[in-house]
Amino acid sequence: MRKGHIMRKQIRRHIYFSGRVQEVGFRFTACLLARRLSLTGWGKNLWDGRVEMEVQGTEDEIRRLIQGLQEGPYIAENLPLKEKEREFRETW
Repeated sequence: MRKGHIMRKQIRRHIYFSGRVQEVGFRFTACLLARRLSLTGWGKNLWDGRVEMEVQGTEDEIRRLIQGLQEGPYIAENLPLKEKEREFRETW
């Protein structure tokens, strides 16, 4: 750990985004923003028009991701951390 670096508590969230979130570059934008925020996890389109996502990082980083993606309503729940996960990826 670098001198002066404070370890912030990591959390993992399972999120469903609805509204206009498919065929508009939503997952691509989510992936770019998540990587910029150093988040890990994944996102994918669902058959019913929603986007499902699991994301891991600090509470603040996840809040910033959601604010950056505010395309429509979403539902989020906490999940256990995945300690070995190292990146955010799009899935199909």
